[in-house]
Amino acid sequence: MKISKTKIIKWCWIVFCAPFALLILMILLVMAGVFGSLPSFKDLENPQRKLATSIISADGVTLGTFHIENRSPVNYEDLSPNLVNALISTEDIRFYSHSGIDFSSLARVFVKTIIGGNRAGGGGGSTITQQLALNLFSERSTNKIKRTIQKLQEWITAVKIERSYTKEEIIAMYFNTVPFGSNAFGIRAASQTFFKKNPADLNIQEAAILVGLVNGPTMYSPVRNPERAFKRRNHVISQMNKYGFISQTESDSIKNIPIDMSKYSQQDHTSGQAPYFREMLKRVMNAKKPVQGNYNNDADFQYDLYQWENNPLYGWCNKNTKSNGENYNIDRDGLKIYTTIDSRMQLYAEQAIEEHLGKDLQPKFNKEIKTRKQLFTDLSKKEIDNIITIAIKQSDRYREMSKAGYSYSEILKSFDEPVKMTVFSWEKGSKDTVMTPRDSILYYKSLLRAGFMAVEPQTGHIKAYVGGINFKYFKYDAVYQGKRQVGSTIKPFLYTLAMQEGYDPCSELPCVQPRIEYRPGEFWEPKSTTREEHRGKMMTLKKALALSDNWISGHLIEIFGPQALVDMCHRMGIHSYLDAVHPLCLGSADISPFEMVGAFATFANKGVYVEPFFVTRIEDSKGNIISTFMPESREAISSETAYLMLNLMQSVVNHGTARRLRTLYIPEGQIAGKTGTSNSQSDGWFMGTMPKLTGGVWVGCEDRSVHFSNLALGGGSNMALPVWGLFMKKVLNDNRLNVSKNDVFEKPANITFDFDCDTVDTADTENADI
Repeated sequence: MKISKTKIIKWCWIVFCAPFALLILMILLVMAGVFGSLPSFKDLENPQRKLATSIISADGVTLGTFHIENRSPVNYEDLSPNLVNALISTEDIRFYSHSGIDFSSLARVFVKTIIGGNRAGGGGGSTITQQLALNLFSERSTNKIKRTIQKLQEWITAVKIERSYTKEEIIAMYFNTVPFGSNAFGIRAASQTFFKKNPADLNIQEAAILVGLVNGPTMYSPVRNPERAFKRRNHVISQMNKYGFISQTESDSIKNIPIDMSKYSQQDHTSGQAPYFREMLKRVMNAKKPVQGNYNNDADFQYDLYQWENNPLYGWCNKNTKSNGENYNIDRDGLKIYTTIDSRMQLYAEQAIEEHLGKDLQPKFNKEIKTRKQLFTDLSKKEIDNIITIAIKQSDRYREMSKAGYSYSEILKSFDEPVKMTVFSWEKGSKDTVMTPRDSILYYKSLLRAGFMAVEPQTGHIKAYVGGINFKYFKYDAVYQGKRQVGSTIKPFLYTLAMQEGYDPCSELPCVQPRIEYRPGEFWEPKSTTREEHRGKMMTLKKALALSDNWISGHLIEIFGPQALVDMCHRMGIHSYLDAVHPLCLGSADISPFEMVGAFATFANKGVYVEPFFVTRIEDSKGNIISTFMPESREAISSETAYLMLNLMQSVVNHGTARRLRTLYIPEGQIAGKTGTSNSQSDGWFMGTMPKLTGGVWVGCEDRSVHFSNLALGGGSNMALPVWGLFMKKVLNDNRLNVSKNDVFEKPANITFDFDCDTVDTADTENADI
């Protein structure tokens, strides 16, 4: 059978045109949404991304992020030219000349890959804009048919993107959407993770490494696969040379530079500065309306309810909505939260705790435990076993094994079998070891914990906040959540009552043991460690506070009554429940460092209490201000009373239980302070203030039955005071921080006396009840 030439030509044209007709048909079907909807222009203007919320210090440093994906957007101006050049030369050299689809590149892919069969020779053919479309609006499919349809969707979306954005905006959006591995999404997170730099500061070799990662975050990871990363980086550098972005000399020189990952640090919720502060901030912003049944006492419930009703930051995410009516999500809405924290003071606070606890206090405590051959003191075997059992049941191991169906006896047996584990260590942050899970519990019980906060008394701005010794291992926040017995640091509030009622620092009371009948036939008789030579004589209030004498405190509480002390504490900012009993004057109450620091700052602020304050404003991902915040303040005591108390507490530092501040840390400058030690040395405190900065420290173990055996090591002057001293010494040495030894407490005009009534001998404080 003969086929006419006309038919042959006809079928040739059909075969030639069919693919193009099919392509056009497929494009029309894709545009019609048959295979799924395409992003609208509204979607293009507001692409849905999981953006990290940035927490920014008062001095402009990003302390860390809240995120599901660690991604913070940048603008084109924030990018190093090296990044842009590396990307264009490697991924899309005709980027500035096409409109979203590079037909020359597609033809190359078709010829080399489809016709020539060289699957490696054609490259991907996708432009930067197409890759952006994929990153923003879809996920790559492995099914060939679906991938073909997806490719057409990318083409159409890419053209739409080109019509909606400038080339520079597309470059910035691309860098914002790319995953770089190591939990870094977007170029800002990647720059910080791999090089501790901002994107604008990246050099050629660093930019080449990051651009090399976009096609294979794991394969070309400089951490996991350094050899592949080295080759990939050099390929990018060669491309930059090929297209004239760098010279041959530069290319050859840079290729010989080894990859430096010394600053690599994977960013997660435990990394960065001020992790305890950031977690507290998140907890406050995500708070829900308090329900009374969830509280152990009414005082805490009433305080949180007041915060919910009057503090706009408390529960902010549940009180504020976006334009679409949804509540803000702190982990994905890309907010910028501007805080009062000073990154330099924060660093000094973290260093102070590490230096004192890690290098001095913990080694001494370890030595004492080894010498006395027991961790817990004053407890029976049954009580110790109960503590360990509770710790076992609260552990992740117990919960996981219980969930997996293991019996209680099987779980307990596993706690006595040695296993490999990584535990916290002051030397390196962590150490690999082999021990039983039970022994690991005892090890952690032996570690001293700490909490520190510093505020600017005039504004209430929190400048430094350290809730524990290591957030990765110890999530509990000793500053905001922790409440421990405050010991003698409560005495300044008691003495404030006296100053308010007409006493002055030189007023005298008898140094004799009071016998106070608190119930018919029942008496309270406080003990004191004041030296024998002072007993039975009159003592000034100035000397009494410097010595932290309990008998004088007993006389004052007898004069004014426990309820007056409770009211004074509450007026000055303490909101915890306080039992109106006589021993309160010696610090029997459990109070948080957060409250104590806020209250002590009142003295330096002329009697005005300013609630500790830590966020100034919140912006959305586009930089629009959503909320601004102002601190709440009230007059708690008169400026005269505040000044008299500062005079009293300066004597504590200059001559009393806190005198080591002068001998070891800060010999000059006005400092008012008070040490505190709870029963059996379970808690050590120091509260101190200079005219422009107030700080407070708590140190102790997780369990109150684990502590030093004597006041020399376990008193507040040894456990807590050195942290304050180290911190403040660093602050004073930093001229950028506007805190100086020349700052003075302003004396009210109507106070004309200096109240230099007496001094305290060094020997007087050797056994003081501190």
